[in-house]
Amino acid sequence: MPIRSRRHQSQSGRSRRQWGSDRHLDPMPAVPRPASEGLVGLGRVAVVVSTAAWLAFIVASAMRDFSRPGENAGAVVQTVAFMLLVSLLALSAIAYMTARLGFYYRARTHRRAARATLDEFFATRQPALTALVPSYQEDQRVIRMTLLSAALQEYPNLRIVLLIDDPPNPRYSAQHRLLEDARSLPDEIEMLLAAPSSRFTIATQRFIASRQWATGSIAHSGELAALAAEYEYGAQWLTELADRHEVVDHSDEFFKKHVLGRLAADLALTASALRSAAADPSASLPSARVEHLYRRLVWTFTASVTSLERKRYVSMSHEANKAMNLNSYIGLLGGSYREAVSPIGRTLSPTDGPADLVVPDADYVLTLDADSVILPEYCQRLVLALEQTQNARVGVAQTPYSAFPGATTRLERIAGATTDLQHIVHQGMTFHGATFWVGANAVLRKRALDDSVQVEYAGDWPIRRYIQDRTVIEDTESSIDLATHGWSLLNYPERLSYSATPPDFGSLCIQRHRWANGGLLIVPKLWRLVRQRRARGERTTIGEVVLRINYMASIFWCSVSLLVLLAYHANGSQFSPLVLVIAAPYFLTMALDLRYCGYKAFDVIRIYAFNLLLLPVNLSGAAASIVQGLTGSKGKFRRTPKVSKRTTPGLPYVALPYGIVALAVYTCIHAYGLHRWGDSAFAAVNAVLASY
Repeated sequence: MPIRSRRHQSQSGRSRRQWGSDRHLDPMPAVPRPASEGLVGLGRVAVVVSTAAWLAFIVASAMRDFSRPGENAGAVVQTVAFMLLVSLLALSAIAYMTARLGFYYRARTHRRAARATLDEFFATRQPALTALVPSYQEDQRVIRMTLLSAALQEYPNLRIVLLIDDPPNPRYSAQHRLLEDARSLPDEIEMLLAAPSSRFTIATQRFIASRQWATGSIAHSGELAALAAEYEYGAQWLTELADRHEVVDHSDEFFKKHVLGRLAADLALTASALRSAAADPSASLPSARVEHLYRRLVWTFTASVTSLERKRYVSMSHEANKAMNLNSYIGLLGGSYREAVSPIGRTLSPTDGPADLVVPDADYVLTLDADSVILPEYCQRLVLALEQTQNARVGVAQTPYSAFPGATTRLERIAGATTDLQHIVHQGMTFHGATFWVGANAVLRKRALDDSVQVEYAGDWPIRRYIQDRTVIEDTESSIDLATHGWSLLNYPERLSYSATPPDFGSLCIQRHRWANGGLLIVPKLWRLVRQRRARGERTTIGEVVLRINYMASIFWCSVSLLVLLAYHANGSQFSPLVLVIAAPYFLTMALDLRYCGYKAFDVIRIYAFNLLLLPVNLSGAAASIVQGLTGSKGKFRRTPKVSKRTTPGLPYVALPYGIVALAVYTCIHAYGLHRWGDSAFAAVNAVLASY
């Protein structure tokens, strides 16, 4: 179990910590701890027990209820419905346990690429990478952390573009302030990095020039001492930047300590090693290695940071979603454009002559949400993975994000626990070939995007869709599209990215409603994927199909099943202890996973209560999918707020959880009066947990 430090004193300017908040400040190690034989063996037994219990439940229910003489149609329908509900819940439980086993298998076999391997690759090959950060009315502090975490990547010639999606002519002063803050950030980041970038560039050029007249290929002690001084300067510069960084919440604390602080410590360690080598007469370092160490400083502290506002141009899509914000810029890659003012508004048109905007092409595109942070080696490690021969047909590589440690409220802590469990599930789905793109961060291969692009026209202007926006979960649908075109996806088995968890119930409702909306609409595309693969002579495993269907539709069927079971007055003979045997391994393995992630095993009960609280949100999202499917309309994209003010939830989401408590209490009393002890106990447990 990872050991995390604890906060011993409060700091000024922070919100008061609730009882039950997260006291851990340090994240889990980037490289997952290998699972023991006992943990893996227990996971296998859990899958077998749940599967066997489900089969026994189906057989026992059929033999008991369908063999009785004179059974009426209503009782038969009731029995079939109950069996179906339990089967759907069992499928989701078994899918979770299967996916987590895949994670533990991968954790046991993963070997992290050595520092020397990274250096050797990027010394000779430097694929072009452009980082895109979509932003809509975000707090400047949030965007600044994201841009800095991208700008401080040790990656050569990195380009970063802030895609500002705010209305260009806001009506209110608060919106105008957010827009002006966002517009000023790219220049601010470049100015911030200008001093160290210039210093390291000059030092590198000076060293290269000096070696032209030097004899031998080994750097002398004076050169090593000079290089150590540059690394010490870089470490000190980062330390001072961290000291100046305003800490408002736990995400700031994480950025200060684990992005700026970790990078500073790494540079300081290198400086110390160079000082030791310079002082040791027997030590030697090739001049080529010294040159690369100089270039590493230049790459780390140099980045081109710009912005684009697509809504300023009538020639670009104005559809209100993140996918089209990204698509608008991806469509510009590799072109030159001239800006013009026409009667219908400002336009960007391709040109072969003098250009107002030149957008270099890219081999890879990094998409990074404005509330996400990536660790310093993220880009190098993922691009290296994509450049391996065995990954030539991988279109998307990512590290599914983890929650920032140190949440100050109970709600945010438990929501973060579900995020960390999802990291395990997504890593395991890669083991079974069922990877889905999780949109907070990813490195996309430009060639894969070109293969799956769809082009439409708005008047004379081409609108390119590389990332689907038919649903509000654009990453999920795009995953199926890429797989249909023969591309696979990869979850890199390390924790290298972190993203904010909604801090209050209102923003949580917006996020989870979006997650629940769209999966049902994408399921039919899975059958198209299977047919396309069959036509190419490829096969699709049953495990992949089951995991993908569960990922896209389980929020719907689990929410419906749980709600029906809460209100379901089954006859006493239908309740079976086998239902508990099916569920027990699922909750046991989840408790073990929570402990693996640094939480408490008892948090599994809190997560169940958390899901009861979100039942109305999930059902509302699923209902929106059904309405969209019936009407053919496009889902309305709602971004999760990332500002400091609390978000007010809709009245139904506040009132309906109390209705769930009332329903559970009524079912408990009603079943107790009819001596249906199993139904009564189940309802009582749910009433207590929903109240909590």
